[in-house]
Amino acid sequence: MGIFDFLSGEFIDVIHWVDDTRDTMVWRFEREGHEIKYGAKLTVREGQAAVFVHEGQLADVFTPGMYMLETNNMPIMTTLQHWDHGFQSPFKSEIYFVDTTRFNDLKWGTKNPIMLRDPEFGPVRIRAFGTYSVRVADAARFLSEIVGTDGEFTTDEISFQIRNIIVQEFSRVIAGSGIPVLDMAANTADLGRVIAQAMEGTIAEYGLSIPELYIENISLPPAVEKAMDTRTSRGIAGNLDEHMKYMAAEALSQPGNGMGQAMGMGMGAGLGMQMANTGPWGAAPQAAAPAAAAPMAPPPPPVEHVWHVAENGATKGPFSKADLGRMAADGGLTRETHVWTPGQDGWQKAGDVAELAQLFTILPPPPPPGV
Repeated sequence: MGIFDFLSGEFIDVIHWVDDTRDTMVWRFEREGHEIKYGAKLTVREGQAAVFVHEGQLADVFTPGMYMLETNNMPIMTTLQHWDHGFQSPFKSEIYFVDTTRFNDLKWGTKNPIMLRDPEFGPVRIRAFGTYSVRVADAARFLSEIVGTDGEFTTDEISFQIRNIIVQEFSRVIAGSGIPVLDMAANTADLGRVIAQAMEGTIAEYGLSIPELYIENISLPPAVEKAMDTRTSRGIAGNLDEHMKYMAAEALSQPGNGMGQAMGMGMGAGLGMQMANTGPWGAAPQAAAPAAAAPMAPPPPPVEHVWHVAENGATKGPFSKADLGRMAADGGLTRETHVWTPGQDGWQKAGDVAELAQLFTILPPPPPPGV
């Protein structure tokens, strides 16, 4: 150590901490050789506490104010050092400044879904997340239980443990509350207070407190939410008959909608028939004429086959049945001629095909009498 470093360590007698971060909970005052001059001035600002650690033992804790480090202000340190009233030499101790303000907007959430029995839906799984704030309530306990010798302790180093405690208490409280899932959103404030109170004992062992805990959202699995949306839609629809009429009217109002136009024509025809069957002011007429039955549509025409003819190892065609009739009349087609049409299983003799056999049985009508 150089002479200037030694002198600076001897004569700088103002001890304080100004925090320029948002997450530092504990900061250790660094001095060369941890030498603190007897009679030095210690400044502890609002929202801070200063903890002296002498040879590994917790000594004095200073709350906000300005102190002259002498025997009358450090009773525990004086006892540990066995100081006389005239002691003036430097002493070696570590000073830890602890931020006792609230650290806000810290996140928590359930890593895995929580199983519970809902009175309406039965066994369900839910997730939840929110925020909380934490502050140091007992600086000495927090230093001994959590911080140890860490020279700069931040909220990240304790937030994971606090989140585990919150999730554990949330699971226990929510499972035993008996509150239906649909009513949880209306009770998040009360649930947050109950959970904060339930974890007070565990958090106090760390020297901490949880001033606020908020449940921002409680959600169900996507499949359950989809089923609930479907159920809600049915409830909004109300009377299904009225809902279908409304949907039909909406379809009619869409321009260029062919389906809507067709529905409109059908509904118009139905309304016209209904109006025809009612009298003035909607009253039924004395004798309503029965509605005429709609004519039946004719059956589809028979399929006209085309034929191919095999002769001397060659095929001809296709021919219509009328063509084959003329060929049979001219002798160009006989019962032994092989014919085929699409859909027929191979070549067959014309006389064996029922559709063509009649071409060979046409006989002239009997002559008139007396001729």
